Amino acid sequence: MRQAMLMFLLCLVTGTGASADEVTLRNGDRLTGSIVKSDLVTLLLRTEFAGDVKIKWEAVAAMESDQPLHLVLKDGQTIVGTVSTSGGKFEVATKETGKVEAAREAVVAVRNDDEERAYNAEIQRLRHPKLLDFWSGLLDTGLSNTQGNSQSLSFTVSGKAARVTERDKITVYGNTIYAKSTVNGVSSTTAHDIRGGVRGDPNLSGRLFVFAFTDLESNPFQHLDLRNVLGGGFGYHAMKGPNTTFDVFGGGSFDQEYYAAYSLVTANPTPPPPTTSTPQPAVTRKSGEADVGEELDRKVTARTTFSERFSFYPNVSDTGNYRTQLDINAATKLKTWLGWQISFSDVYITNPPNGLKGNDQVLSTGLRLTFGKGTF
Repeated sequence: MRQAMLMFLLCLVTGTGASADEVTLRNGDRLTGSIVKSDLVTLLLRTEFAGDVKIKWEAVAAMESDQPLHLVLKDGQTIVGTVSTSGGKFEVATKETGKVEAAREAVVAVRNDDEERAYNAEIQRLRHPKLLDFWSGLLDTGLSNTQGNSQSLSFTVSGKAARVTERDKITVYGNTIYAKSTVNGVSSTTAHDIRGGVRGDPNLSGRLFVFAFTDLESNPFQHLDLRNVLGGGFGYHAMKGPNTTFDVFGGGSFDQEYYAAYSLVTANPTPPPPTTSTPQPAVTRKSGEADVGEELDRKVTARTTFSERFSFYPNVSDTGNYRTQLDINAATKLKTWLGWQISFSDVYITNPPNGLKGNDQVLSTGLRLTFGKGTF
């Protein structure tokens, strides 16, 4: 209490060497120093001996400044000059037009020269961001390990990084799963899939946007050496709020698939031997596709988020065949940078290589690490 009183008294009787601004409170007290800024919630006054002092804006009755201040009005205008108070109004002594009056209720912000320069620099950065600005991201991990009569190890890793500005959104993403088991000293890989891609979403208006993407996938168990998809189209922000966004989109894509040669092993109807092996040639597919889908992001609580994305790719080169991809994720924050997540992914194709299944599903849970602000 004594320290607070001492700081208050210092504010009353001292000022800075560079400026001697004065703030008068509604109770009649006066504080001197250098006015830094106000957002109409608090006013920041910098004093020589008490440091920075925050004052409730509603408690300010008047202010006088020896330094030029920038008063931002509701109509978007900014008045610059030394400030005095008369009759409940601010009088600004401008260089260009002399004294200009501004009603207190018309003022939305107050800044000194340094704060105004910093504010304009940030606005410029928001309007014309550099490629490395405004990135945020996440890394999801899952791990399982067993030991005993049999041994198994499986892990999943997925990551996403996004750069979101008023003009566009760039997203880089990828995930992988790997599983291995050992029984009676014989080891075998039971799962191995790698997916990734890049997508850009420039905004055309408040709700309409265009998009372009490239996706890559490799799945040895489907004998898929590489799937490369290039596509783009138009989208619409059907819902765009602080807690919920829902997008629908449609366009086209070009799908290139490269399958390796393999041997198809089947049961022999007339053993021995118990099985037969039939060589399957390498296959390359190139086809045009339509691309229709939706994406939902929902902030359920202050700590819990839910996201879902579904894409449908009808094959227009080989009609009747299609691909689908569904991704679902829910996460709860434990700390600002740490959380727990559960995710599900399902990729389906109607025309897998001979003898193989068209579905690949992954369900995983584990820790989530995040960096940056605003997106995840």
